[in-house]
Amino acid sequence: MENTLQNKELTMESVITQSELLEHWQGHRKLTRRVIEAFPEKELFSFSVGGMRPFSELAMEMIKMAGPGIRGVLTGKWKQFGEVDSDYEKSEPKTKTEILELWDITTREIDEVWPQIPVQRFHEVEAAFGQYEGTMISTIFYLIDNEIHHRGQGYVYLRALGIEPPYFWER
Repeated sequence: MENTLQNKELTMESVITQSELLEHWQGHRKLTRRVIEAFPEKELFSFSVGGMRPFSELAMEMIKMAGPGIRGVLTGKWKQFGEVDSDYEKSEPKTKTEILELWDITTREIDEVWPQIPVQRFHEVEAAFGQYEGTMISTIFYLIDNEIHHRGQGYVYLRALGIEPPYFWER
């Protein structure tokens, strides 16, 4: 019986494929984009609850993590969080349209880089951004979880503004 269980575990190589994980992440990104769109222009940059940062700052944090994060997963070259190479990550957007453009650039970058990541790379251990040591799969989960966390803050803001947020299950 024990041998059968071991053989069964050894033949089960994955629960989710690389492309399914990308689809999952991009589903979250589509939903977060709709949250950004739901904000009135002024409140996107100024409204906060309980001393939390405005949603524009949270969106920029997600942008500045996702682009460098996916490049780090691919290359193994990490900068400290906030240290960026791309011009789009250096920009400080002043409008909702500019934030959405940056969001879309990052989304396209994820789609372009993702297929280049060798499957074994997901299990290699590194310190992402020089501080979060773990496997690359755990780093990707961190990027997704961080986005979900901040999107939740956006939901609170929208509700406080009397705006119905997008349904969280419509990804």
